[in-house]
Amino acid sequence: MELGLKGKKALVTGSSAGLGAAAALALAQEGVEVTINGRDLKRLQKAGESIRKATGVEPRLAVGDVSKPEDVERITREAGRVDILVSNTGGPPPGDLMDHPQERWEEADRALLHSAINLTRAVISGMKERGWGRLVYMTSVGVLQPIDNLILSNTFRVGVVALCKTISNNYARFGITANCVCPGYTATERLWDLARKGAEMSGKTADEIINGFALSSPTGRIGKPEELAALITFLASEKAAYITGASIPVDGGLVKALI
Repeated sequence: MELGLKGKKALVTGSSAGLGAAAALALAQEGVEVTINGRDLKRLQKAGESIRKATGVEPRLAVGDVSKPEDVERITREAGRVDILVSNTGGPPPGDLMDHPQERWEEADRALLHSAINLTRAVISGMKERGWGRLVYMTSVGVLQPIDNLILSNTFRVGVVALCKTISNNYARFGITANCVCPGYTATERLWDLARKGAEMSGKTADEIINGFALSSPTGRIGKPEELAALITFLASEKAAYITGASIPVDGGLVKALI
C-alpha cells in the first residue's frame, strides 16, 4: 500500500529505544525524513545507526529531555519542519497513590502531559500554515482501563487523551489529524523493568510476571514493538486522513470495553 509519506518530515520523541525507536524506523522505511530524540547521546546514536543500516538514510539526532520546555524549544528547532509528530515518553515509576511524594507527581506531569502540550504548541502552527499535519500521541491501555499500580501513568496519560481529542476537534479543518495509540503489554525494556519490580514485591520471577502479562491477553502473548509502529505509520499517512480524535488500543484484546 502506498502511504504517501515519502518526503514528509517527522519528529519522534523518546526514540532511542523501545516503542519510539520502532516507530521511527517504520516511518523511515516509508521514506519519511526522521528526527529522533532521547536524553542519552550514545543510545540515540545507536538507534540512528540501526535506522541507517535498515534504510540507507541517516536520521537527524536531537538530544534533550522533553519534560523541560527549554529542551522542547531546542529539539523542535533542530528538527526543522515537522509534518508528523510522534509524542512519546518513557513511563513513570509504578506505585499506588501514597507511594509517590509530591515531587514525583510533578515530574510525571511534566514528562507525560506537559511534554505533549509543549511539543504540540511548537509544531502545530507550521502544520496549520501548510494545511497538513499528523499528531500521534503514545499513551497506554491504562487510559481505557486503568492498570493497577500504575497510578502516575493512568492519571496523566488521560490528560493527553483529552488534549488530543480537543485538538482533533479544533484543527481537523486545517488538514491536521490527532490520534492516540494505546499499547498494551509490549516487549520493551520498560516492560521488563515493571516485571522485575513486580517480582520483588510478589516473590515470583520476572519471567513468571511476563507470562502473566501474556496470559492476560486473548492472544496469549505480549505485543511486538513493530506491531504498534505499523499503526503509527498508518495514522501518519494520507490513507488515514479521515481518522482523528481516536484512541486505538494495540493490546491483543486486553481491554474488554465495547467502546
